[in-house]
Amino acid sequence: MTKFWKKLANVVFSQRTTIILLLLAQVLFLLFTFFQLSEHSSAIYYTFTVLGLALAVYILNKPQNPAYKLAWIIPLLAIPVFATIAYFILTNQYSTRRVRNAHIKKCASTKPYLRQDQDVLTELDIEDKNVYRLARYVDKYGGYPIYKNTTVEYFRVGEEKFAAMVRELKKAEHFIFLEYFIIDQGEMWDEIHQILVEKAKQGVEVRLLYDGMGSQHLLPFRYDKKLEAEGIRCHVFNPFRPMLSSIQNNRDHRKICVIDGHTAFNGGVNLADEYINRKERFGHWKDTAVMIKGDGVWNFTMMFLQMWEIVDGEGLASDYDQFLPENTDEMPKSAPGYVLPYGDSPLDTENVGELVYLDIINNARDYIYITTPYLIPDNEIVTALGYAAKSGVDVRLITPGIPDKWYVRSIAKSYYKELIALGVKIYEYNGFIHAKNFVSDDKTAVVGTINLDYRSLYLHFECATYMYKVPAVMEVKADFLNILEKNCVEITVHDCAERSLWSRMVSAVLRIFSPLL
Repeated sequence: MTKFWKKLANVVFSQRTTIILLLLAQVLFLLFTFFQLSEHSSAIYYTFTVLGLALAVYILNKPQNPAYKLAWIIPLLAIPVFATIAYFILTNQYSTRRVRNAHIKKCASTKPYLRQDQDVLTELDIEDKNVYRLARYVDKYGGYPIYKNTTVEYFRVGEEKFAAMVRELKKAEHFIFLEYFIIDQGEMWDEIHQILVEKAKQGVEVRLLYDGMGSQHLLPFRYDKKLEAEGIRCHVFNPFRPMLSSIQNNRDHRKICVIDGHTAFNGGVNLADEYINRKERFGHWKDTAVMIKGDGVWNFTMMFLQMWEIVDGEGLASDYDQFLPENTDEMPKSAPGYVLPYGDSPLDTENVGELVYLDIINNARDYIYITTPYLIPDNEIVTALGYAAKSGVDVRLITPGIPDKWYVRSIAKSYYKELIALGVKIYEYNGFIHAKNFVSDDKTAVVGTINLDYRSLYLHFECATYMYKVPAVMEVKADFLNILEKNCVEITVHDCAERSLWSRMVSAVLRIFSPLL
């Protein structure tokens, strides 16, 4: 009985409970204000109704995704007082403007260090004009050039990435940069943490950046201070605070590891035991990653430094040249194909992550194979996938059979029937698939952190590795076909029809508000 009360006390007085209660108090205050105004002041209520209508018109004319607009317009028309107050609180805040301005300035000031090699672009123009146009777009509007002389090693599961990462970290001589959405104590992080501490003692510069919400309830309070005391420079991106704020929506969902400027890791694998199947949460956890070596690593080096300096807030720029690779033995002298590591920010007007995906879909001729844990596509993605399938392209999607979030799966299922009717084939993995992969026509692939949902495409900081005519492209394809044959079940129109009325109703309602979830 004593254990029960002790456990209950730990829950009641925990940081998580405090945050939930404070957020709940703010929501209740908004609801109380709504009902008070509705019941006791018709003049104010009608004023807010008019204001809500005006806001709905304003949002309708904003250059935003239509589904995101709809998710706000419906509450503004249905409950104008509550929705109007919530909209002003969530969209007009100094913290959001400050981070946005800092991000714009940092990207502008670092642009000279991310110059596109025009010879590489000229070669690409001759080889494939479609890829040339994409590379030119990402360079000009995303800020990241495309490279040759870069090798890519593909990892089919998190365990493979972990083994390679440990091996490469142990070889570090100058610096280690880590940027992750989730860090959780366990076998994976404990081993990496030990290596980082040892490297810091050897004089290697170690920097760690982790997201304030992704790791909120997984790490001890003020864990960053503990790491600092161990010689690891550490920042928490956008620490989660119990305040209703739009900036809390913008999370750092990236997974980046850079070692000495010559080696980088990217993909869906966070630093927690479920990603390497040392802990089972939703059946077998299928994830993927890549290790790149060579010139293309520089994009990830600069991507990390940009974010680090924004979070650091000191306004100081690094001597970026000091992070160029010194050990040329680790740099390939030549390598087939082209590699484009790129990032995407929610604080600008460019949806780089989505446009890269759309480019692959629109230029596919034979097939497009996609894996994603969260299937909540917007109208542009659905239209592109449907047109590709109707035109004869083999379009296949793999999603989780065991979801980590019930409501996300419920929304995803609302798209199944629509996509199948368009000719898209959908399969469910007999576990949880967290990989975010695109592969098309034996020549193009993307492995990264970008899901097919609104959060990844519009609200999160993301990153990925685009490959063209790199040998690893065929490994991505082979991996897809292997799990398709051995670990997946195809979803049919009959399966969709068997869903209960209640299940379909829940999906329909959740789908309306999916851009805000």
